Amino acid sequence: MAILESIRKQTTILILIIGLALFAFVISGVFTSGDLGGGKVGSSIAEINGEEISIDGFREKVDIASRNSGPNASTMQTVNQVWDQEVRNTIMEQQLEHLGLNIEQDQIMNYIGTIPGYSQNPQFQNENGVFDPNKFRAFIADIKVNQPAQYQFWLQNEASIIQSAKQQAYFNLVKAGVGATLKEGELDYRLANDKINIRYVRVPYTSIPDSSINVSKSEIRSYIETHKDDFKQDAARDIQFVYFEEKPSPEDENAVKTALAEVMDDRVEYNEATDTNDTLAGFRNTNDMAAFLDRNSDIKLDTIYKEKNQLPTKFADTLMDLKVGEIFGPYRDGDYYKISKMMDRKSNGSVKASHILIGYEGAERANPDVTRTKEEAEAEAKRLLREARDKDTQFVELARDNSDGPSAPNGGDLGYFQEGRMVPEFSDFAFQNPVGTIGMVETDFGFHIIKVDDKRDIVQIANLAREIEPSEGTINKLFTDATQFEMESISSDEAFSDLAKDKEYTVRPVNKINPTDENLPGLSSQRSIVKWAFEEDTDVGDIKRFDLTRGYAVVQLTKKYEEGLMSVEDASATVLPKLRKERKADQIISENEGKSIEEIAKDNNLSTSTASALTVKSPTIPGAGSEPAVVGAAFAMKKDDTSELIEGNTGVFKFTVTGKVPAPTLDNYSTYANSVKNSREAQVSTEVYNALKQASEIEDNRAVFY
Repeated sequence: MAILESIRKQTTILILIIGLALFAFVISGVFTSGDLGGGKVGSSIAEINGEEISIDGFREKVDIASRNSGPNASTMQTVNQVWDQEVRNTIMEQQLEHLGLNIEQDQIMNYIGTIPGYSQNPQFQNENGVFDPNKFRAFIADIKVNQPAQYQFWLQNEASIIQSAKQQAYFNLVKAGVGATLKEGELDYRLANDKINIRYVRVPYTSIPDSSINVSKSEIRSYIETHKDDFKQDAARDIQFVYFEEKPSPEDENAVKTALAEVMDDRVEYNEATDTNDTLAGFRNTNDMAAFLDRNSDIKLDTIYKEKNQLPTKFADTLMDLKVGEIFGPYRDGDYYKISKMMDRKSNGSVKASHILIGYEGAERANPDVTRTKEEAEAEAKRLLREARDKDTQFVELARDNSDGPSAPNGGDLGYFQEGRMVPEFSDFAFQNPVGTIGMVETDFGFHIIKVDDKRDIVQIANLAREIEPSEGTINKLFTDATQFEMESISSDEAFSDLAKDKEYTVRPVNKINPTDENLPGLSSQRSIVKWAFEEDTDVGDIKRFDLTRGYAVVQLTKKYEEGLMSVEDASATVLPKLRKERKADQIISENEGKSIEEIAKDNNLSTSTASALTVKSPTIPGAGSEPAVVGAAFAMKKDDTSELIEGNTGVFKFTVTGKVPAPTLDNYSTYANSVKNSREAQVSTEVYNALKQASEIEDNRAVFY
């Protein structure tokens, strides 16, 4: 805040400095100024300090942002992202225009040289790997002639780059006026390093019950009026809803299990084409499992062999214990009912191994730092093999210290792998030797000292599976139930929540919804509900049914919060504790005025305590918490002085300063002065923009269009 105050006091000087520092002119050549804010065509999505933001231009930017964001970003997420950028750009552009600030082409090019996407692109670097403005200009000139589509894409980015560069120049000029003297550096040093010791007594506020402190509505209202900035609120809504989720019923689940049972065994079907009865093999006896599952299962045959930890956790032990040809199920696994058949088992089909790789110059994928010859590598590998076979040697440490492979930091651990994953020589050793074997093989990568750590069986399992989905009857019943509840809740004199309780429905509240919110807890993305809640015709108590992707929600609007000051009821949760604390402090002080530390402790059934090495920058008193007012008062006193009763965060304190330990005097405080300066500079961009935004008049119409 000190930065902002300084800026406010020196606004005229700042404007003069910025005006003289840079000359406004039209950028030509590679860069074009253009209209950065969009035209004022059609309705406006916003008005910022009297300047309208076109909904047409805004939508174009949202479309571009949506394409860049990909499918995972929702519409409102993109809208809000573009909105924040548009508000910032408009406010900053107005400020830059007011100051007559523009920048030259070389400043823009310097800014581009700080953007990693351009500066780190080899296409724009010179032979020293440094960004070359001439190469960049030549690239733009080339695509303008030969690649019009790419040039148009560049033009879209160009305006944003110019604007960002201008804003950076603006903030740099502000930062140029931010500094810190050596005295400020010394003060910062002492605030962190001067220490103080105290002996104190604390009468906690919790010693007085809240119920004994009466606070009237008029007092809360008076507090709100006195602290208006703390109790401003935006428009918001509270709702409650009953969610009718589209999910399978118990009958639907039983139908799936029945359908699975019907294809388990062989069955006879009449073939009209041949006028004969054909026997169709079931899951239990089929000789062509892949074709059978293609016809009868929602999950096709997976021919990949699995380890135990790759099977459904709850049923892994049972599945692994099956013999080839045995069947288990039906069982529920997520959204499926399954019947599983053991197709094949490979004993010890998965191996866990560790290795030490000793590479040499010229070996495949050799580390460029490795300069040893093949002969030297072989000799080193044999030495390490002898050491690895020593019972007192830890293979993990040996690998970590000596291996040239990427697994070295993990002690050479390669994890579990099946046949075919490693090069043949390595794989043959791992699969053909028992657990615990340590040996050496040569591959194109170098010499490997291999340790076989573990082996596991792997299995191939066929799953006859059907997804558990709600039937048409279940979906129809859900619609009927939701519609009936909507109609009854609208027509009934019984409260929404009571009616839901009678029907054993769960009511879920959602509070303080903002006009541009999209996601509602328990319902995910439901923009239509938010828009309805903020429509002028929607009154408190209104009820409406909404069609969702998987079901229905019957929603009631329960409260409206209008933009402006909070009501007494809404602010009381914040104000009551503050007023109670003030009253308790007054009461404690009046009851203990004039008493010594020992008398206060005795009369309030408390003990005196001590705290040592307290600093202003870390004003935490053990057993009491953060108490900046108390610690600050202590530093203003002399040793052996006793304070008055002081109102703290957690109680009322009285203390004696028992010791003061000044930090050693330094020869120079420039390091601390620079730290203060850097800290202030780091805050400039955020604090200056926030101050400009706070002073702006912004009319937000997002909720009208989205």
